[in-house]
Amino acid sequence: MNPKPEGAGARACWFVGATYGGTDDQTPRFLQEGIWGNGYQDKYLDAVKSIQVGDRIAIKSSYTRKHDLPFDNRGQTVSVMAIKAIGTVKENLGDGRTLKVDWKPFDPPREWYFYTNRSTVWRVLPGDWTTDALIGFTFEEKAQDINRFRNAPYWRERFGDSAVDKRRFNWTRFYEAVADKLLTFRNRRDELIAGIHVIASKVDGLSNLQDQFADGSSGPLKDICPFTAMGIFNRGITDANRKAIASELASLLGVSEPVPDSFEGIPILNNQKSWFFGFDNKRQPDDIDTLWEAFAQAIAFAESDDAEARSAFVSAYDNATQRYGVGWNLTMGLYWIRPWNFPTLDGQSQRYISKKLNIQVGMNGPKGRCNATDYLAVLDTLEARFQEDAYPVHSFPELSLAAWLFKDSGTSAHPNATDPDSQDDEADATPEAEVTAAPIEPYSVDDILTDGCFIAREKLEKILERLRTKKNLILQGPPGTGKTWLAKRLAFALMGQRDDSKVRAVQFHPNLSYEDFIRGWRPVGDGKLTLVDGPFVEMMKAAAKDPTSRHIVVIEEINRGNPAQIFGEMLTLLEVDKRTPNEALELSYKRSDGERVFIPDNLYVIGTMNIADRSLALVDLALRRRFAFIDLEPTLGKPWHDWVQSQCGIDSEILVEIEKRLIALNSDISADTGLGPQFRVGHSYVTPPFGIPISDAREWFRQVVDTEIGPLLDEYWFDALEKSQKARERLLEGF
Repeated sequence: MNPKPEGAGARACWFVGATYGGTDDQTPRFLQEGIWGNGYQDKYLDAVKSIQVGDRIAIKSSYTRKHDLPFDNRGQTVSVMAIKAIGTVKENLGDGRTLKVDWKPFDPPREWYFYTNRSTVWRVLPGDWTTDALIGFTFEEKAQDINRFRNAPYWRERFGDSAVDKRRFNWTRFYEAVADKLLTFRNRRDELIAGIHVIASKVDGLSNLQDQFADGSSGPLKDICPFTAMGIFNRGITDANRKAIASELASLLGVSEPVPDSFEGIPILNNQKSWFFGFDNKRQPDDIDTLWEAFAQAIAFAESDDAEARSAFVSAYDNATQRYGVGWNLTMGLYWIRPWNFPTLDGQSQRYISKKLNIQVGMNGPKGRCNATDYLAVLDTLEARFQEDAYPVHSFPELSLAAWLFKDSGTSAHPNATDPDSQDDEADATPEAEVTAAPIEPYSVDDILTDGCFIAREKLEKILERLRTKKNLILQGPPGTGKTWLAKRLAFALMGQRDDSKVRAVQFHPNLSYEDFIRGWRPVGDGKLTLVDGPFVEMMKAAAKDPTSRHIVVIEEINRGNPAQIFGEMLTLLEVDKRTPNEALELSYKRSDGERVFIPDNLYVIGTMNIADRSLALVDLALRRRFAFIDLEPTLGKPWHDWVQSQCGIDSEILVEIEKRLIALNSDISADTGLGPQFRVGHSYVTPPFGIPISDAREWFRQVVDTEIGPLLDEYWFDALEKSQKARERLLEGF
């Protein structure tokens, strides 16, 4: 057992490689000489210099595997990290190159799964469950909780406990298998293109395989790259033709994985540009070879989990994007061949990434597109964000599907078409079929309950009914009763589908004005002012353009601002019987003489209000008359108990005890003449967010009391802190 250095609990640990630049494994030499050496002259120098005496360090080797794993990986590739040795740094020579280390080898190496890193020098900080687990496994020889990692958001779709038939991305195995078999045809391309022409003679949808030669003649394509080969069943053609072509190609290549039943969310090529290279009379002799190299290096990069493979991929990617006809399609091709490793940057995915996820795609490559560094920056950022429980998406396939479902003002009628700025004249100009629209993702009261709502179904249905009839609704209640959480889910249930494009969330605060929320003047670049619509008017216009769909504005903490001032004349228009052109009014800031507006009947407003906040003013009576008010209360009991137990793994006896203590606390608060029921503590405080598993439930509850409930009680009894202290003690007594 490697002893834990003093103070190591809060210090970084280091996971370092022992091969670099094509060298043999240096581990035996490092162990013998009691050192670790950075083999690079210009990489990781600052990181190595920052390593302190006493820091714990491990030699690791990262790779991937599909077979001989201690769990059911369902045929998916798993990232593996072998821990070959652990030690403690005894001296840092300060040159960024050499450390003296007291090593302890592992023979055989100990294997760690899922949470790995490609970098030769990986600095791991404690404090997150993933890093704490890795540090405990490596330096304290604790077992890895494989089930927790399998079911974490980033890995759940591939390896989690959900039933296989409920997984959305089973198609990925077919696409990866096709890519693997295509690679074996790199030096048999005449055989590949001949087979594809045979497929074209048997199946409709492949009229795009005619080349144009330098002598002015045309004829069948004589060579092909692997991305274009996969593109023959990833074009704007009918699903039936896609399946037929995919089946024929699988037969040609020897792929045994079944053809996907559905292609939902998989980006496709625009029929006008479905090759990754130009016609023979425009392409260079090595253009197709270059694409094969990019294909091979991408697979190696995805499979090896090695830093050297990254450099080779960068060179191959940048070489390919210099070639005529490649464009943004290269990122789509990378996604097809390894969907779990590469993002697609087709037009719709770019809109989702920039507008929804607020990640900017660098454009430093040819023709204002991304180079390899830009592309990998997006990849690395997304992979880091995928680890976050609250992030909207947790993998590249999930991102592509979300982008397909994403709707905003920039969404085209052909959402999966790519590279709209490069319509070459070299391709078939006649689309063969219309691309199907993105499907509806249904959402109902059942889904609210499944997501973790503890309110009775009957009450939820009544709340929805009030929203339908009144149009405007405010959820009010003590802190921690899930007002904001419920508001958006009510919006989805009202629409009958999950569609973020039709929901707009706004936070009210004391400085928010009419000009911010409705319409006001804003400066522009030339020093002038221009009228800009606020979020409420923007949603009014969106609802007016789409009268068959419901649109919802969610206003958080509606009483934290001055609602009457912020709404202005809209306060009158909010009334149910005023939502008609006959009741239209002029805005304070008009775009033209005679401009009059009204709130469409299909625009709804849901507000939230914390009634325990003593710093907030009472809501204007005029506003009260226009909203239905729904009281939310702390909701424990069986629904809460069962959900927390199943999602977070907390023992039933502990939950019973927590519930009993919180009910007693809320009873004391309700009976206090200076407080009352509106100051009770909500169930959200004792509901782990996102259903995160809790390994030590008692310690978790102690932390909740010390850092969340306790400070709230100090606020409540600010003039009698002994009451707060006694309440804390009762919550934790014997815990």
